[in-house]
Amino acid sequence: MIVLGLGIWYLWRKRSLKGDQSEKDDLELPIYDLVTITNATNNFSKKDKLGEGGFGPVYKGKLEGGEEKMLVYEYMQNKCLHSFIFDETKSKLLDWKNRFDIILGIARGLLYLHHDSRLRVIHRDLKTSNILLNGEMVPKISDFGMAKLFGEDQLEASTKRVVGTYGYMSPEYAIDGHFSVKSDVFSYGVVVLEIISGKKNRGFCHPDHELNLLGHAWRLWNEDKCMELVEDSIHNSASAQDIIRCIHVGLLCVQKSSEQRPTMSSVLMMLSSETVVLPNPQPPGFYIERDPIKDHSSYSEKVSCLSNDATMTILLEGR
Repeated sequence: MIVLGLGIWYLWRKRSLKGDQSEKDDLELPIYDLVTITNATNNFSKKDKLGEGGFGPVYKGKLEGGEEKMLVYEYMQNKCLHSFIFDETKSKLLDWKNRFDIILGIARGLLYLHHDSRLRVIHRDLKTSNILLNGEMVPKISDFGMAKLFGEDQLEASTKRVVGTYGYMSPEYAIDGHFSVKSDVFSYGVVVLEIISGKKNRGFCHPDHELNLLGHAWRLWNEDKCMELVEDSIHNSASAQDIIRCIHVGLLCVQKSSEQRPTMSSVLMMLSSETVVLPNPQPPGFYIERDPIKDHSSYSEKVSCLSNDATMTILLEGR
């Protein structure tokens, strides 16, 4: 068990891929009081402290009678980002400042995982439902059940068992099983465009074309109509220049080529400084909505749906 922060706590179990769970199951989780967590960590003793990073101190602990490994997080009153930006009523509560702060907060969290942590952490399933929000709408990245640790000099890895959520996975990972920090950068770019538009990349529909959200954003960028991407409720809460800059950064993050995508340190610099000159984005990966089972017959797939954002396991055959 790993404990983050202080206060009220709740359990976030490592996600199963057996197919009959729902998003509702994840939200109905046990809540632990401070006394229970204090006892489990020997009063937050120094010997049980694993480290401290962008999201606060991390402790190792043990609950009486609990046999499975689990993550216990500080209670996040506003649940997850997914429940806000895709809800017609709640989304109106998020003005541009809220959304931009969330975009920055997620970037800082990823920067810590990729560069400042003792071991480099590749999340592999970054998406809006894995971004938790506290009472002040401060985001925290959650659900590390699919994360991989890299050594100090390791830059990338490959797997024959691709896990993640369709719509957020980078093309090199979904097709060939290659993953790196740039895979998380791609997912981050999708999240940024979803925060700005209030629309999901997966299942996006438009009367004029069959593109997904990435393709729609790319099309508007080339037609110099970026503001048409923006959710109506935030049009008047920020300057067009600020919003377009974020769209620009989002498109840079979802470029098809992993080499062309920026690192998270560069992303933070581009978001935080108006003087930094941004390169022109190249076409994004996966910008036409397709059925992955029909389009990629060269590998077999087993898809297990946990929510409307399907988390999937792909078994790659030899190429």
